Amino acid sequence: MTTTLTKPRSPIAQPDTAPRRISLQQSFANTFTMAYRGILKIKHNPEQLFDVVIQPIIFTLMFTYIFGGAIAGDVTAYLPTIIPGILVQTVITGSIVTGTQLREDMDKGVFDRFKSLPIARIAPLSGALLADVVRYGIATTITFIVGFAMGYRPAGGVVGILSAAILVMVCAFSISWIFALMGVLMNKASTVQGVSMLVLFPLTFLSNAFVDPATMPSWLQKFVNVNPVSHLVTAVRELANDGHFGIHVVWSLVGAAVIVAVMAPLTVRMYMRKT
Repeated sequence: MTTTLTKPRSPIAQPDTAPRRISLQQSFANTFTMAYRGILKIKHNPEQLFDVVIQPIIFTLMFTYIFGGAIAGDVTAYLPTIIPGILVQTVITGSIVTGTQLREDMDKGVFDRFKSLPIARIAPLSGALLADVVRYGIATTITFIVGFAMGYRPAGGVVGILSAAILVMVCAFSISWIFALMGVLMNKASTVQGVSMLVLFPLTFLSNAFVDPATMPSWLQKFVNVNPVSHLVTAVRELANDGHFGIHVVWSLVGAAVIVAVMAPLTVRMYMRKT
């Protein structure tokens, strides 16, 4: 009887499935990389800039020349009121595109690939939202240029204008997290856009962006006075028209920070569940 000696099998190496911890520095690096991807998308698809280029021109000219004489007596007197209002409306409305584009990318399976990469979970979302700040900057610049061409001369000077522009873009970035959550939860980009418009348009028009709330019914004034859009518009007017850093600026920044603190983790959590 013979015995056969066999070599013991070497244990098969198991893949390391433990999640790697991403440092804060790596998270920022991943975010900027994804933001660069978003900027490249804009470069190769310039039609994405259609709304932030055309809308501020059309809205500024239309609202000023149609309502300027009736509300303020003449166009020039109406410009300090309407330019900050149009600026806030245009930039915030432009943040809706964030949710629709996010939904389109998820439908194409792009975010499934991102989820498998060893990057920060928040990076695909925060990077896309950060890239849209470029769009907000374009809308802000065009709105002020059109206003200057029409005779708008803000007393806040360069510092006031730049401060107002930064404030609007920061607030738009924070609000875009709300639309990003809609993009994650809803199944169609058209649904995201429709629902976002339904929510945002009443907030922008039922505010002090275009007229003095004192001319409104008392019950409507109560809503306008607590409307966060009204606080942002007032803050922009204080910075651009007067160069004044007031309480409305503080409330706008606090509100933006709260929105990001609440909506960003919630959006990332829903994104990891859905993709």
